[in-house]
Amino acid sequence: MEHTTDIDEQKIIERITAYIRRGDRRAAATEYAYIVRKYSKIIIVFVTRMVISRTDAEDLAQNVFVKAFNNIETYEHRANFGSWLARIAYNESITHLRRKQHHFVNIEDTSLDNTADIDDRELSTGREERILLMEKALDILTPDERMLVHLYYYEDKPMREISFIMDAEPNTLTVRLLRIRKKLFAAIQKMEQELPKKDFKIFFTILCSIL
Repeated sequence: MEHTTDIDEQKIIERITAYIRRGDRRAAATEYAYIVRKYSKIIIVFVTRMVISRTDAEDLAQNVFVKAFNNIETYEHRANFGSWLARIAYNESITHLRRKQHHFVNIEDTSLDNTADIDDRELSTGREERILLMEKALDILTPDERMLVHLYYYEDKPMREISFIMDAEPNTLTVRLLRIRKKLFAAIQKMEQELPKKDFKIFFTILCSIL
């Protein structure tokens, strides 16, 4: 299987930009096919974390690649290209949810009280335990909360990169993550009456280790 390095990808992006500036969009589209092949599944999974519907996610992913192609000259390299695509995908998902009048609370709407001593270390726990918990409780989260969880816990992205993708201050995102954990704690407590005692004890132990 042929492997293309990040340097090669950068050269491809530069060629696409050059073709577009010369007015040769067909040649640009030919080069751009590599970008679509590389990132299509990643973007679909990314969008699905917010919109849930696979069909909607696939349609939105197509919109993302079209918008990225039409705006590739604005890519400034201050983030890697995958994160730049993710930022476009995030904004497209928000637009879709608002059009569908889906419940949506923008991350930036979170008030910043009691945040002085918060940093990423307070959110560090065992990866397997975090993922097990999140898989069981994602349905109770709002779309923007699911995306924040996806980027931080599933993709292990640094807060600075998440800040770029979601266009929010890192401290705001950190506060939001702490509140999501409290939200999950309350949800797991409600499961006590529904889960077998043994299973609940396992989930409760995991949650306590995180909180």
